Parts: sequence; structure tokens; C-alpha cells
Amino acid sequence: MWTETLSRRSSDAAIFDTAGEVLRTFADIEAEAERFAAMKLDAFSPGAVIAVQIGNHPAWPALLLACWRRRLVVLPLEKSISVNEREAACAICHATAIFEAETDGAVRLTSRDATPVDWGEHMPVLLKLTSGTTAAPRAIRFRLAQLRADCTQICDAMGIAERDRNFGVIPVSHSYGFSNLIMPLLARGVPLVLSRDRMPRAVLNDLASSGATVFAGMPVFYQAFCEFNAPPPVPDLRLCISAGAPLPLPVAQKFRDKFRHSIHSFYGSSECGGICYDADAKLVEAGFVGRPMKGIELELFEPEAAMSRIRVRSAAAGDGYFPEPDGAKLGPGAFVPDDLLARSGDGFRIAGRVSDVINVAGKKVNPAEVEAALLACDGVREAVVFGRRSTLRNEEVAACVVADPSVAQADLLEFCRGRLSGWQVPKRIFFVADLPANERGKISRRALAERFAL
Repeated sequence: MWTETLSRRSSDAAIFDTAGEVLRTFADIEAEAERFAAMKLDAFSPGAVIAVQIGNHPAWPALLLACWRRRLVVLPLEKSISVNEREAACAICHATAIFEAETDGAVRLTSRDATPVDWGEHMPVLLKLTSGTTAAPRAIRFRLAQLRADCTQICDAMGIAERDRNFGVIPVSHSYGFSNLIMPLLARGVPLVLSRDRMPRAVLNDLASSGATVFAGMPVFYQAFCEFNAPPPVPDLRLCISAGAPLPLPVAQKFRDKFRHSIHSFYGSSECGGICYDADAKLVEAGFVGRPMKGIELELFEPEAAMSRIRVRSAAAGDGYFPEPDGAKLGPGAFVPDDLLARSGDGFRIAGRVSDVINVAGKKVNPAEVEAALLACDGVREAVVFGRRSTLRNEEVAACVVADPSVAQADLLEFCRGRLSGWQVPKRIFFVADLPANERGKISRRALAERFAL
């Protein structure tokens, strides 16, 4: 697919900076890939794992091509992880070298001691790092056919083509950025604007001036955009996508009113790529993620229940976890997420996560229901609900909220009592200036529970 892209678009711009300067043409990417393959990678045997920690660097596509041509396995690492996290990931995945970016933009390759891996019949080309529901990292094995299937499903569902220009501020080392930005560039010839400034005001200004037509964002960006006075017009933008974390319905509605663009929710997972996409973006129901994408089959474990776990069947699902497989959760062609989904019209909505359910004296509390009640109160802008240990009740419900100064805890609790059952009402509400999101735009309930422990 890259060969076809190169033959069509050789001299065309492939990667831009946010000022509109061309950083790479498609021919430049090819030439850079050949240099990497010849000068830096000829010392490694097929199947060796090469970690890449260079942030949103324009060398990413060339590095990927060079490694794959040498039959090497790429391990993307996010720029923001700590040294200890990086060392743990490299050790678990047997990384034999790591690419890092210098302050001047040059890319340095450093070898590491690692034992070779016997990959068996299906050697992967990519390891996606994930922590799942635990703090211990593990990787997901992917072959090219699975990555290609995911790219095809995403581009076809969203109508992304080479006439578009993707805006890349989400980390390309993460599954969302890799699938929506890097693979469409290589497989479909979709140009890319690379951004390394994650300050929301700068992102919005660059989005407006870069000529980008597609913005793959996260709720944290859309929330911030809605707060700006006199935002710049975005005349070239045609498609806004949100993934990585649930998109609050009030944020989506406010963004549409302010920017005249609907946000299309995209639901996926590192293990299997895209799952559902809200193509219509009517924005009338919280948690709605649309219909399964073409080629995706969803099986509800409890079809008659109000919400259920699902099994995703997809050609894009990874071969399994590494180093320890978990065939009940992920195997060739199928994946079981931790999310709870509910049918809604001709699509689905995310109703919560199995791991997030709070056990209050034997009664199960879905944090999403409590969050919806909190967000319905005037003056509350953001809310995250989590469980805290309780000696008498096993767990108790607590919440962190970002709210106007006029909102008081007593009033908010009274508001919740009118909409929730007694055991669902938070015992404590903590007012914070902002909710700490990681580089992927996700907020950890586990981290908040530890921070606000009894």
C-alpha cells in the first residue's frame, strides 16, 4: 500500500509543521527510510524489538518503514513516560535498541542488552503497550494484515482520504494516533500536520491556520476550546473526532453551538483498533458511540440485560498479549473489552466499565450514572466518580468535580439525592481546579482513589 501511495504522491507534501512548512514529501519519507535501514538497522536480526520514543517527530513514518523492511518489531513508547516506566517496558518486551530524539531534532539509536524472542509462526511487526486494568505493562502483538484492516475500517467509516489533511496533536505512539494518523499517511496517502504543543490555545490556533481538515482529538481539548473567548475560525475543518476517553454530552453540544461542527465519537481499543463510530453525531445521548464499523461484529454477553460486556470480532484484533497470553480476553480475531455497553437505537452507548463498578455494601454503583447526575447540576463542568475503601460498607462513593465557585457541596449532594438512590449518592465531593488527564486524555479513577483515600 505504501508503494502505491508513493507512486501516486511521490512529490506531494506528506508532513507539515503547524506553520504550514513542508517537513517531508512522500519521496522524502522513502529516502529517509532507506537511510535508516542501511545505516542504523543492519546490525539487528529479524524479530528483534526496536523501541521508538521520539514524540510526534516527522521521522516516525520512515522509521516504521525501515524497521519493517528489516523485519524488525517496533515498540512505540510515549514521550511522557518516566525513565522507570520506559525501562520496565523495554525489559518486558525484550527491546534490543531504542530510538530517541535529541534536542536538535536528530534521532539517536542506542543498543540495549536483550535476549532474542522466539515469535513462532506469526512474528509481529508492532507491539502496542498497554497496562490494561493493572499497573503492570504488557504488549499486544500485531501483524501487518491487522494494522491494514484497522486503517481500512477507520478511513472508510470516517471518509478520510488523500484530499484531507490530518492534524496530529494526539501522541502517534498511542494506538489512537498510530491508527488515525500514521497508518492513513502510509496506506492511503493522507497528509499530516504534526504538532508538539499540547497547550489547548496553541492547538486551536494551529488547527485554524494549518489548513487541516480532520482533527482527531480528545475530550480534554474540546472542553478547553469551549472555554475560549473569541476563538479563531476554522474554515478548512470538516471532521472532528473524539476518542481516548468518554466525551461529555454537554461539551459536545457546547462545541457544536460555538464552532458549528459536530463531534463524532469514536470508540476503540488498543487490542482491536476501531469498534464503533458515531457517523451521524446527533449529540442527544450521553455515552453514545454509534454503530459498529464495517467489518466489526459485536456480541453481547447478556443480550437482555440493561448493559453487558461484549466480544468484538474484527480482522484488526491483535494476536494476543506478550509476554503472557490471555486467550479468554484476546486472541486472533476477537477481543473482550472491560467496557459495559448498552443498545441504543441502531447503535450502542458506553454505560461503564467492569473495573470501575463500586461495591457499596453489596450494591453495585455504576460511576457513569452518578457522573451524569453531577453534570446535570448547573455550574458543574467536569465530574469523575470513584470508590473509596470503607470499613463498614466495603466501598463508598466519592467524586471530584470542577465547578463554578457558586456551587456548594451541600447543594450538590441535595441535587443528587433527588435523582439517585441513597447508596449511589456520594459521601464526599472534592472540588478541584482541574482533573488530571494523562497524555491520552484519560483520567484514572484508581489514581484519584489513591489521592483522596480515607
